[in-house]
Amino acid sequence: MTMTSQEQHALLVISLHAAFADGSKDAREREQIKQIAESLVPDGNINMAGLYQDVLLKRRTLEHSAALLESHESRQLAYEMAVCVCDADGVRSAAENDFLETLRVLLKIDAAQAQSFANEADALAEAPLVAVPLESGPSVDNAVLDKSVLNYSILNGALELLPQSLASMAILPLQMKMVYSIGKAHGYELDREHIKDFAATLGVGMTGQYVEQMGRKLLGGLLGKVGGGMLGSLGSAATGAAFSFATTYALGKVAQQYYGNGRSIDAAQLKQVFAQMFSQGKQMQGQYRAQIEQKAQTIDVTQLLAMVRRG
Repeated sequence: MTMTSQEQHALLVISLHAAFADGSKDAREREQIKQIAESLVPDGNINMAGLYQDVLLKRRTLEHSAALLESHESRQLAYEMAVCVCDADGVRSAAENDFLETLRVLLKIDAAQAQSFANEADALAEAPLVAVPLESGPSVDNAVLDKSVLNYSILNGALELLPQSLASMAILPLQMKMVYSIGKAHGYELDREHIKDFAATLGVGMTGQYVEQMGRKLLGGLLGKVGGGMLGSLGSAATGAAFSFATTYALGKVAQQYYGNGRSIDAAQLKQVFAQMFSQGKQMQGQYRAQIEQKAQTIDVTQLLAMVRRG
């Protein structure tokens, strides 16, 4: 299925509506989503920053955008993206559930089919934070942690190459699990809220990150083959893979420094280190591109939940 720019507009608008559906996004998350919208380069037909303003000022309604999606495939994708946006930062609120039901009706998605997908997304979002056993205490093996961070980065770069909505959704719990494992290795027992707050301090909001991932795929034409297998051109997805690889790498490296130093690094320093590590990660991605592409070929999207649980 080849999507028109009108359909791409509609999908992006629906995703932005989903991002603000619960009305409780804090200032950091809203600012991140704004920055993401401004950073996604217009392709001549789509101006993401303009769409962001249109949604905030209610110039583009959910009803109008839903009506622009004519095919079953595009409507299904819109619903899936919205579910994942709502799930990105954890369990859905009542307001988000109401939003999704309204959207389901507008898109004429079968209730049972919609519930089945929502259950899959929920399972990914709520996957237990069980750490892969790593040596802990004063003799933390940083080489083991370094390898773990690299492995998570390669895996998340590979997930970015897949067109399925849930593949992008899986990146978020894997990042949380990575940070949890690093904290655990240093003797800290973390929970989801702490990890989300830690990531948000760095400018890595979970909702914003998912919107960014899907925005890149749409604007790059990478979701033209809805429901397909591997993307037709892995090379065309290199930018997205680089971002997911670099974000995961930077998040892991900052977590190593933060928990390794007894959580004594302040927010300004954390942001500075994150920026440095993100830049380093983007440079490194080319070195590991072949491994990322090879990993993408081995991922069974029907087994995403099992993969996330294993970490």
